[in-house]
Amino acid sequence: MSNYEIHHNNNRSHISEVPEGWKLKRLKYLTKSKKELSETGEEELLSVTETRGIIKRKELKSDDEPLSRSDDLIGYRLVEEGNLVNNIMLVWKRGLGVSPYSGIVSPAYSVFSFSKECDPWYFNYLLRSEEYITEFRRNSTGITMSRLRLYDDSFGDVFGVLPPLNEQKIISRYLDKKTSQIDKLISKIKKRIELLKEQRTSLINQYVTKGLDPNVEMKDSGIDWIGEIPKHWNIEVLKHISSVELSSVDRHEYEDEKRVNICHYPDVYKNEYIDSKSVLPSGTCSDNEFEKFSLRRGDILLTKDSESPDDIGIPTIVNEDLDNTVCGYHLAIIRMKSTDFHSEFIYRYIESKNAKDYFYVSSSGITRFGLGKGSIENLKVVAPPEDEQKQIAHKISMVSRTTKQLSERLLARKALLKEYRQSLISSVVTGKVRVTEEII
Repeated sequence: MSNYEIHHNNNRSHISEVPEGWKLKRLKYLTKSKKELSETGEEELLSVTETRGIIKRKELKSDDEPLSRSDDLIGYRLVEEGNLVNNIMLVWKRGLGVSPYSGIVSPAYSVFSFSKECDPWYFNYLLRSEEYITEFRRNSTGITMSRLRLYDDSFGDVFGVLPPLNEQKIISRYLDKKTSQIDKLISKIKKRIELLKEQRTSLINQYVTKGLDPNVEMKDSGIDWIGEIPKHWNIEVLKHISSVELSSVDRHEYEDEKRVNICHYPDVYKNEYIDSKSVLPSGTCSDNEFEKFSLRRGDILLTKDSESPDDIGIPTIVNEDLDNTVCGYHLAIIRMKSTDFHSEFIYRYIESKNAKDYFYVSSSGITRFGLGKGSIENLKVVAPPEDEQKQIAHKISMVSRTTKQLSERLLARKALLKEYRQSLISSVVTGKVRVTEEII
């Protein structure tokens, strides 16, 4: 091994040791800034992503989303296959990569070609490795993380690890093979997690509309989106069995108001239960709001506004009385007023796909979607006997617990694979692990 002591801003560089025959050269000597602009704006529009590097912008496009915020792409920066593209505002967050396509990118981005001694695909791995992202963050300027910028001069002053060209190509081919294998494993884990979610949703729908007895006699509910229900069940309207209130407690704080903990939209969206273990932000509310929106055991909280209709009608349940805690804005509180109804059963019913579809159809909006109080109150709910409600709620709780445990194990495995992927890349591109043609 040969040691290279590199000093940058009076600090040792992120790379201080490379294998014999490898070099350390500043990136400004390995890359050349490209300033060519599109004269027509008709080239393929590209985007820089944190996870996938450079992709075609249309791969991010939803049905209603424009390809660009600009209608006129004339003057966008030209990119050739094999060029490096930096989003100077997000390089510190892995917002850079080598493009596999020719096209155009925002004129706010930087584009570089590589010198003849560089294999672009080796540098795609090198510059997106953990060591380099840390170094780019250190060399970026800005008051806060969200405003960090890595300008071209600072980028060029960073040292690049430069193996012989043939070895660069061997490394990039090796990492293509290994990362592809890891990515396939990660993809399988993602699919298993999605399958678990689908199975849970299917079981909830089955239990809350058909019950636990597969041999029970059925009848038509009279409601298309509910279908058949057990013969001894009834149908109720939510407003007849509960009260529905829309919270007015926002994030503004006033000195003359009561200090409280506030359960906000993200707390409902991300959690199956709200209890004393939930970490809720603090805020203020009026005495009237405190009286009206304080949380009690059995309260069901529902998201009622969002930029996407998919994110409304998401419930959670408060499973214990909470001191000094209120429901926040953009949420509804559903509170049972009949002892014949078990709140956790109603919560699970609202969680079902049937109720979700009802809320989807009942929402209104163009750029932001919302549920009115009337739409929530008029939700049709099934009404089994109370003891059956409790049995169904308990069964679903067990299913949810099992699903969560399995999902957490899969997520932990996925995290380990991602960590191994980054570690492997870092070790190989910096020469800590040597690869040869024979092992590819």
